[in-house]
Amino acid sequence: MSPPASSGASTGASPGVPHGASALAAVAIGGASGAVLRWSIGAAAPGGDAVLAVTLVVNVVGSFALAALPALPAVRRRALLEVGLGPGLLGGFTTLSAASEQTRSLLDAGRVLSAAGYVALTLVASLAAVALARHWSAPRAAVER
Repeated sequence: MSPPASSGASTGASPGVPHGASALAAVAIGGASGAVLRWSIGAAAPGGDAVLAVTLVVNVVGSFALAALPALPAVRRRALLEVGLGPGLLGGFTTLSAASEQTRSLLDAGRVLSAAGYVALTLVASLAAVALARHWSAPRAAVER
């Protein structure tokens, strides 16, 4: 099955990005590395609400990094680097599933306001990080073309 069409963002499905065995390997290696990095950061958290903060920071940093990838000349020149770092490394690093499970856990504990705040903060902070990265990276990408 081929990947779905894309808006051209760094998702691995943009035109000119390889979809063969080498792309699969780049995504697999990047994804495994990102997942191990995320797990390592999470394992260092003391537990409790600190785990929520770690997941939030990981997702915001990952969102920023994904949006900033097109500004990197090496990424623009090497299609395998785009898929290895985008859907690979950063896809493995960020985690909607953990944020969703943590929200469910807050709801189960009766912490409805905390759950709503966590969801809102995750969304707003991640979108702000993307906007900041785009603002920062767009002029760099235009100058380097």
